[in-house]
Amino acid sequence: MKILVLGSGGREHAIIRALQRDPDVREIHAAPGNAGIALDVPVHAVDATDATGVTVLAGELDADLVVIGPEAPLAAGVSDALHQAGFTVFGPSKAAAELEASKSFAKDVMAQAGVPTAAARTCATAAEAEAALDEYGAPYVVKDDGLAAGKGVVVTDDRPTALAHAQACFAVGGTVVIEEFLDGPEVSLFVVSDGTNAVPLVPAQDFKRLGEGDSGPNTGGMGAYTPLDWLPAGFTEEVMQRVARPVIATMADRGTPFAGVLYCGLALTSRGVKVIEFNVRFGDPETQAVLARLRSPLGRFLMDAATGCLARTPELQWSDQYAVDVVVAAAGYPEAPVKGGTLTGVEAAEALEGVSVLHAGTGTGPDGGLVAAGGRVLAVVGLGEDLSTARARAYAGVDRIALSGAQHRADIGLAAERGEITIPGEAR
Repeated sequence: MKILVLGSGGREHAIIRALQRDPDVREIHAAPGNAGIALDVPVHAVDATDATGVTVLAGELDADLVVIGPEAPLAAGVSDALHQAGFTVFGPSKAAAELEASKSFAKDVMAQAGVPTAAARTCATAAEAEAALDEYGAPYVVKDDGLAAGKGVVVTDDRPTALAHAQACFAVGGTVVIEEFLDGPEVSLFVVSDGTNAVPLVPAQDFKRLGEGDSGPNTGGMGAYTPLDWLPAGFTEEVMQRVARPVIATMADRGTPFAGVLYCGLALTSRGVKVIEFNVRFGDPETQAVLARLRSPLGRFLMDAATGCLARTPELQWSDQYAVDVVVAAAGYPEAPVKGGTLTGVEAAEALEGVSVLHAGTGTGPDGGLVAAGGRVLAVVGLGEDLSTARARAYAGVDRIALSGAQHRADIGLAAERGEITIPGEAR
């Protein structure tokens, strides 16, 4: 297979690295890619949201499969344009991508499918927001109803802060979803669907806040780890039965079948497993940890999903190792990341046992060296026979990386390593 991967982040680099392990994949291209991806495969300066440009590129490459990584091209209908041009695409249609593009749409689908989730109200005015905040109480959860790259959520005990976030969304013509707070630890589960059948990957946990102990502003994600030894037995199958399959069936019934990755953001609460949010693509940074453990051929798996053939896919095989990835972010992230800083030490990090580096916001400077070109610059992945070893290797790699003002969390997976994660009540 010849595969074109759309996107420029760490998720796409992780996908490409996994595709390189598939003997059936003979050629990989990326658009637009980043400086690290360019070291692995040919890259093309085509905007992933430019449906015409992407379609032309896919034709020039004679791509057998186009894999769409980020959410923006999906919401822009790039998948639809490629399908109309006769290409095989891994990624849902624009209509199906509404599960991420609109949180209120996702709530409607969950209500129809009988999926457990937080009670919520969609608000378009300050008066509606104030009433919803009072109804649900603190901690207040306010979500931008549209795409926000994982950063459009405010969770706070401070009512003025919550209301200010809602008003900022209203000021640009948007709406917000205000919902009840869900207690308990959070889990991410990727479910790959061909529109009818569904196959889960392994659960992971990510860390959204910028600082240790889940302090500071919300981000696109500062790290992740897998597997989760503290999960109750049967967790994945419960999510498949109560969440993924009902949603996929409901989307098909609505005439907008979902084929691609359904990212289930979940909370194990005192009242059972509940959905926090859906995304319609591989999550970042969970993908970096999850795909590091995948031993099955990823290219064939994605092709089966894209062609409606998941029923024939062999059971996925996973490494017994643990994977931890730690995101290194630029100074000023997430509000105003500083770009252009010289980045060194990547090769030294990858020379360590069990360590790999996946690029996200990287570019090439005037001297040909690496520079920071985005907020989340890269992720250092550590693999080990236990969580402690995987963490130690990831952080040893981080220690080799040099970038002025760089930020990272020191506690990715630490609570799990210490056995400190608890599920409130009887979460099952």
